[in-house]
Amino acid sequence: MKFTKKKNKAIVEESQSDEVTEEIQPQEDMEAAKDMLAAMMGGPPEEEMPSTFMLYGDVNEERASDIVSALLLLGDKKRVDKAKSKLPEGEELDDIKFYLSTYGGSADDMMAIYDMMRLTKLNRDIETIGMGKIMSAGTLILACGTRGKRKIMKNCRVMIHAVSAGSMGTIHNLVNEMEEIQNIQDAYIAALCKETLLTKRQLKKMLDQKVNVYLTAEEAVEYGLADEVI
Repeated sequence: MKFTKKKNKAIVEESQSDEVTEEIQPQEDMEAAKDMLAAMMGGPPEEEMPSTFMLYGDVNEERASDIVSALLLLGDKKRVDKAKSKLPEGEELDDIKFYLSTYGGSADDMMAIYDMMRLTKLNRDIETIGMGKIMSAGTLILACGTRGKRKIMKNCRVMIHAVSAGSMGTIHNLVNEMEEIQNIQDAYIAALCKETLLTKRQLKKMLDQKVNVYLTAEEAVEYGLADEVI
């Protein structure tokens, strides 16, 4: 799947002046939302919080929503601190294990997962494990695991390429979209440079080839996308 920027959608709403609408309520309290998430996941006590989940397939809105929700719960500071306080002396809370196999997908949803992983790591380590294929948007997600805890399976294929889009419309809209695609690509390059051993020059050289750049698991470790081949 191409590493894409989502198209903008126009939303048209009909106004109904005679209809009485309810007043919009304030956003639900974050703690209540987290409690609801815990209940949806089976309501485990903090010391038994699940620590493993997976992205197998395309990076899209539905999967990103599931992953962000899981990270929101597993990385919540109050829950993590409470779980740690109940562990026997000398024991540590298990790391979050995030298994990945993806051809890539939406750039926007990749960034949502990436930013949530960064916040989660403030409270709990994330072990990323790449398997099968780690391509396009998946490369940044793999690389965002906690340093020293990013693993890749020996036969996993890794691929990096430029951001692409399929926008259509007037010339002015196309110019605007191209500028936004460039902004997303710049953000992607900056994030990969931060999380790996790749430099901006190396990445731009890869992307300027205008083809898919494939890496072996060993090369992924060499470039700092992962720390260990398993």
